[in-house]
Amino acid sequence: MTSPFDAPAPASVPDSVPDLEPGPTPEDRDARPQYVLPLVVRLERATPPGRTDALETSARAVLTLLDDPRVVEAEGEWAGLVAAWEDARIRKVVRRARGGEWRRAGELPGITVPGREAEVRVFPPVPLDGWPKELAKLQVSGTDLEESGPVGAPAPGVPVLWLNPELEMSAGKTMAQTGHAAQLAWRRLDRAHRKEWAASGYALAVRTATPQAWADLVASGLPLVQDAGFTEIAPGSCTVVADHPALRG
Repeated sequence: MTSPFDAPAPASVPDSVPDLEPGPTPEDRDARPQYVLPLVVRLERATPPGRTDALETSARAVLTLLDDPRVVEAEGEWAGLVAAWEDARIRKVVRRARGGEWRRAGELPGITVPGREAEVRVFPPVPLDGWPKELAKLQVSGTDLEESGPVGAPAPGVPVLWLNPELEMSAGKTMAQTGHAAQLAWRRLDRAHRKEWAASGYALAVRTATPQAWADLVASGLPLVQDAGFTEIAPGSCTVVADHPALRG
């Protein structure tokens, strides 16, 4: 569940966001040490979360980590790991856990983010081939979910992560993609808008766009996730557009 991001993350958060210089090429990113951001969704047999709630909770978990003092402070214990992760190809992998697996995952350094039904724990980046054993043994495949109830229209003014209506992806794959989209939006926001988003608890919605709306969104200049194509879908597939009100022209 991977996606290349073309622009590097800024070293600090400006009060306003200027035009960015061209970022490193995919080849440059591939040559750097590779890290992955682990996310684990709690998936108990008797009480699985609804799909949309899990997608939204995954995105909020990524934002929570990016804004954590252990990441944003210069001497933060996770700051170097996140910087190295963002300097290479930005990869996220979603695994599932239940019962004792979930309890053991919770003993590792990380942040558990609750949704209405879902729980997602996000961990600081790890080397691509250096997963902690408690996480390495968790399953990736089979992470699929159904809706637990009707999904209404997004609340007015809430950032929306719009899914490509023409793609079919597992819930786990889609959770990684919504995390990517939230991260892209976060990196495009200035300090004031990040603070406002954080104060709302990183409120957001995930919805599937109509075909016509999707075409307009892709052409809008809003943050767009293009997948590297290592799993499930073709390389270069456009998966999610992050429609944050502050990023509209």
